[in-house]
Amino acid sequence: VFFYSPTEIQAKAIKPGQRIRVGGLVEEGRVVRTPGDTKSSFRITDLTQSVPVMYEGILPDLFREGQGVVAEGALQADGIFLASRVLAKHDETYMPPEVADALKKSGQWRGATPTP
Repeated sequence: VFFYSPTEIQAKAIKPGQRIRVGGLVEEGRVVRTPGDTKSSFRITDLTQSVPVMYEGILPDLFREGQGVVAEGALQADGIFLASRVLAKHDETYMPPEVADALKKSGQWRGATPTP
């Protein structure tokens, strides 16, 4: 499964239905959870572009706005990423290496080197 940042998804022709991973930060103010259900939507950003994500399931305990996340699933024809799995960072100093690299490539990196 290939990893892409939101900017790379916008720049490349990703076929709908192709399994990929997308990573970045959970965009502030863009998390919507359906009350009484496990459906949620949010946007993943690399601070240059963002991708809308739909997910049905229990989000990780450490999932929150402004934090690093990697979602695995497939892009739909309408541009929404349908995630089958969402992974969040496991402590305050860790960010998935792919997410840190994507932020650095976007020129928006503002943090220290992540601890693996």
